[in-house]
Amino acid sequence: MDRRSFLGAGIGGGALTLAAAARAAMPFDPFAGVEPIRASADRIFRTTVCLRPFRAAGPRIAVEQVGRKRVVHNYGHGGSGWSLSWGSAELAVPMAMADGVRNIAVIGAGALGLTAALTAQRAGARVTIYAKEQFPHVRSARATGTWSPDSRIAMEKAVDPGFADRWERMARTSFSLYQSYLGLVGDPVEWTDRYILSDNAPGAAAPLAALAPPAILPPAPAPRRPDDFLHLESRLRDITPRSVALPPGAHPFRAAHVRRNSSLTFNVADLAHQLTSDFLIAGGRIEPRVFHAPGDLTRLKEKAIINCTGYGARALWRDESIVPVRGQIAWLIPQPGATFGVYYHGIALLARRDGIVVQPVGEDEWFGYGDASEAPDPAAAHAAVAEVARWWA
Repeated sequence: MDRRSFLGAGIGGGALTLAAAARAAMPFDPFAGVEPIRASADRIFRTTVCLRPFRAAGPRIAVEQVGRKRVVHNYGHGGSGWSLSWGSAELAVPMAMADGVRNIAVIGAGALGLTAALTAQRAGARVTIYAKEQFPHVRSARATGTWSPDSRIAMEKAVDPGFADRWERMARTSFSLYQSYLGLVGDPVEWTDRYILSDNAPGAAAPLAALAPPAILPPAPAPRRPDDFLHLESRLRDITPRSVALPPGAHPFRAAHVRRNSSLTFNVADLAHQLTSDFLIAGGRIEPRVFHAPGDLTRLKEKAIINCTGYGARALWRDESIVPVRGQIAWLIPQPGATFGVYYHGIALLARRDGIVVQPVGEDEWFGYGDASEAPDPAAAHAAVAEVARWWA
């Protein structure tokens, strides 16, 4: 996840200028559910690092022949793996099942592997997942867990002319399918509120203003690089809740300016369990297997293979187009009733039912870019948690 994706589309929207009007429009307690997080170092139960597999040209969804095997690549989604997984599978599975193939192998048991396997099953295939690791040991288990379909998805100048349309199709497909997981036991997917805090008024020369689509807030000066990240969230404005400004007294935070919107949250522990159970109940098999080179796949019995190895594809396929983007999370013990997100001072917090995510995300999307270290940094984790403790009035 990156800062802009955490805030999500819809930064704009009509700001309510009178506190009385805001209270009249909200027949519920504005403080309910946003009680202060008990942010202290003694509540950190683990610190994890995830390397997101970024490709400047966007996800690789394409066919490659390896000996007599048809390999369909499905990797390189940056910070959008969970968010685009179903839509990505919708593109990859027909390629694998071309010519009437009904026995499919999936390599990798993370978010992309599980959704590709389920999609192939629903299309009538018999599927075996081959993977070195399964949940909770895969990198997908260390994801932030927020709907972020264009988080570091590609570079503006590196994509082909049809990429934006394909991305929109993947995003809408995934969004629609995730709605079917709402309300299930364990809340694998749920809508939760996000609070965007700022010390500067929107529209000023503040970082917040630079995050919004130009049609929503007046453009503000923002440093750009020749190879800037591609932003496509405005294509989903019809399904993305808009944010509203909250006046003093309508929120419990110390910041001078607060906006609230809503987004999908993935409670990854429950979601991964649900997807794995669905796959196994439908007759799928998961077989431990380690692959060291593409030629190893030729020993599989299946003719068609969907490669969902994520960042692992960099080593397995010698794909130097994959750039690691490091993200570290300090996990706090879940807090009863706390299911919301906050962004402030370069830190993203997402209170999930399976743990409270505290993640430094920096001031722009280049934070963590090119950093391949998976070693946790305890000092940075403690500093981020200490910052969160100061957010409430």
